[in-house]
Amino acid sequence: MKILCIDGGGIRGILPVTILKAVEQDRQIQVGKDFDLIAGTSTGSIIAASIALNKKMEDVLEFYQTYGKKIFKRQAKVGLFKSVYSDRDLREMLRQVFGEIKLSEIEKPLLIPAVDITHGRPFTYRSHVNESDKSREDVHLWNAVLSSCSAPVYFPPNNISQHYLSIDGGLWANNPSIAAITEVIQSFHTSLENIQVLSFGTGRQKIEFSFTKNKYWGLRQWMPLQLPSLKTKPKLLDLALHLSSESVSYHSQLLLGDRYLRIDDDLTKEVPFDDINCMNDLMTLGEQVYQRNKDAILQFLEQ
Repeated sequence: MKILCIDGGGIRGILPVTILKAVEQDRQIQVGKDFDLIAGTSTGSIIAASIALNKKMEDVLEFYQTYGKKIFKRQAKVGLFKSVYSDRDLREMLRQVFGEIKLSEIEKPLLIPAVDITHGRPFTYRSHVNESDKSREDVHLWNAVLSSCSAPVYFPPNNISQHYLSIDGGLWANNPSIAAITEVIQSFHTSLENIQVLSFGTGRQKIEFSFTKNKYWGLRQWMPLQLPSLKTKPKLLDLALHLSSESVSYHSQLLLGDRYLRIDDDLTKEVPFDDINCMNDLMTLGEQVYQRNKDAILQFLEQ
């Protein structure tokens, strides 16, 4: 069973989208046709859902370029009394892109990790039937994607029909590879030996915390302010998501060996998930990453 997995990372989702766009251009077929299951977390859920609906990656890239500035329009500098960003524009745009289609109406198996904070547990939205979902209502695709994108502090929790609050799946599965592997074993009764995963990261950041004489670290150290704007940088959140992805990649590689292909690259600097000024650089990097990994990607797809 072939699985496609796409990490979370906010605006850095442009990196895997650019690579997947190049794949589609070279092969002249939409990338979803090569996979039996698609999984995506946070920004990766936007891409994964688009692939499951057979949308062209060229159009998805245009979505990021067009709506990135609108989505990441601050309503608060620090996020102390309200979320840094409103989810109003993101909600509206996701509804425009995905319409009123519900998860159960999607033919391609789709996996979207999220967190149910009302009950304090990880949760996965699925387009296919699973025993653990029987008590859950069938939600609209845009609602599931919005939940997975709702990074704490930066976006408010997504209220699912007044039943529970749902937030960013990156808190436990920023790289959804392990979630996807266990899903196909449980729901599709596939043995580990018959699983192949193509996993896309959103760039490995160089996140560093400076030495300081002050041993009592607080908000200023974990979420430093940008001067002169006094806006907070999501440094702690970015670090947590980065560590989550790298850990999952390591364990997935151990489980699958050469049946796990991870495509990612180092970023030359910290690129916060809300840094809309880096879009052109991410597209350029995506084209370079594809050229360096083209043979491996095409070989994986054509096996």
